[in-house]
Amino acid sequence: MMMRGIRPLALAVVLGAGAMLGAEAQVPPQAAEVQAYAGLHRAAWLGDLPKLKSLIASGANLDARDARGRTPLHVAAHARQREAVTLLAKAGANLDALEDDRYDAVTIASVADDVPTLALLLSLGASARQVTSRYDGTALIAAAHLGHDEVVRQLIAAGAPLDHVNNLHWTAAIEAVVLGDGGPRHQRTLAALVGAGANLQLADRQGNTPLQLAKARGYTAMASLLEAQRPR
Repeated sequence: MMMRGIRPLALAVVLGAGAMLGAEAQVPPQAAEVQAYAGLHRAAWLGDLPKLKSLIASGANLDARDARGRTPLHVAAHARQREAVTLLAKAGANLDALEDDRYDAVTIASVADDVPTLALLLSLGASARQVTSRYDGTALIAAAHLGHDEVVRQLIAAGAPLDHVNNLHWTAAIEAVVLGDGGPRHQRTLAALVGAGANLQLADRQGNTPLQLAKARGYTAMASLLEAQRPR
């Protein structure tokens, strides 16, 4: 059944883009990659602090890259090795480096719904404002897409751009609707964006606002929240 208020072509674009996003999500280190790791990458993955300290003291390249452009800090973020993250950061590792798919450590933690690692990265000075991923998005857009509501709140508090538009022409508020399931976590995500002052009049390429998209998908709680923000 066609969603009311959205033309069939627009619906195909929404569904197709959602499938594409799912198929091309960020890729953590795979087993074969981990097995091949040496030096800082291996120590970061394992959280081997004595080895990390020894390698850092010997002048190892803190921002060395693996085959997918990941630095030891990226690897530590993927592995949730927070002590390793701290050690690398304090030694001078680049907190905002992008790997080959243009993810930074902040976006890695955000996509993983890893609230403690995200909080640590932000406390160490990592930026919540970077343009990341092949979609020219942000960590906030990625977290909103996934309904990671506490991550969204942290990123907002850290100054993440509320109204950034990615190359799919979607904002965080739009992604919370079109790529969400309408459930409690996506509702809380949208509420956080609304409460922070996100621009709810920004529309997708077909001219649909978050309110129109929520109504079309039958997300009544989201639609009610958005309705309440309409100018009277």
